[in-house]
Amino acid sequence: MTVWTCRTCAVERPDTPEPPATCAICSDDRQYVRPSGQRWTTLAELAAEGRSGRLEEVEPGLLGIRVEPSVGIGQRALLVRTGAGNLLWDPNGYVDDDLEAAVRGAGGVAAVASSHPHMFGAQVDWARRFDAPVWVQERDRGWVQREDERVQGWGETHEVLPGVTLHRVGGHFPGSAVARFTGADGGTVLLTGDTVAGTPDEHWVSFMRSYPNQVPLSAAVVRRVADRVLALGPERLYDNFGGCVRADASTWVARSAERYVAWVRGDFDHLTGT
Repeated sequence: MTVWTCRTCAVERPDTPEPPATCAICSDDRQYVRPSGQRWTTLAELAAEGRSGRLEEVEPGLLGIRVEPSVGIGQRALLVRTGAGNLLWDPNGYVDDDLEAAVRGAGGVAAVASSHPHMFGAQVDWARRFDAPVWVQERDRGWVQREDERVQGWGETHEVLPGVTLHRVGGHFPGSAVARFTGADGGTVLLTGDTVAGTPDEHWVSFMRSYPNQVPLSAAVVRRVADRVLALGPERLYDNFGGCVRADASTWVARSAERYVAWVRGDFDHLTGT
């Protein structure tokens, strides 16, 4: 049988003789099915097409993992390195022996977790290679597409490794989460996926129900998400596509939430010419 990977989101599916008829994640209104229809692939097929992974330093103690050409949504996974093992966050939808070897050289993987279901990627394949648990927020447990004994649930907060905690903040998905740890310089770092997404200027952030379909969240939800993030005291913030806030992250999250709320409340309607 074959482990199938959705071409659009790169989330793995169970071993079956034939691929599923639909991808539950892409059929949801936060994602999409391409006009060409549902398409599936495998890790072997992706490898044959010339995929490869590489590691890059994001900051001391934090590595990015990119796959080129990109697979599915194309997220950059992040590897939090600690003395007690490494957390693989928002795992890529592709892994091969060479990428596994590179990650082993950086200390391996002691735990796998994601900000939300769009980022599940090849989480079970990664976990099997490193004999690691996969931690899934309980409110999003039903979105797991490939079950495995390594998949475990967690509640509102969970210390996944000593000094590395997962926190549910909601918004994009009910179980949307961030990972918090202390950087090498002593500053508080948050990994936010696109629960809180960076902008090109490395200052502002945004909050959405659906990024590809451009569906916003309400003002009330954005305030609650921002309050939960601010309670964690972030000094730096990294999302899942290379976006970041390199300094004063709490200040910029607060400003961004206020800007968002003001626009959806209608404070700036006079600027729209309508």
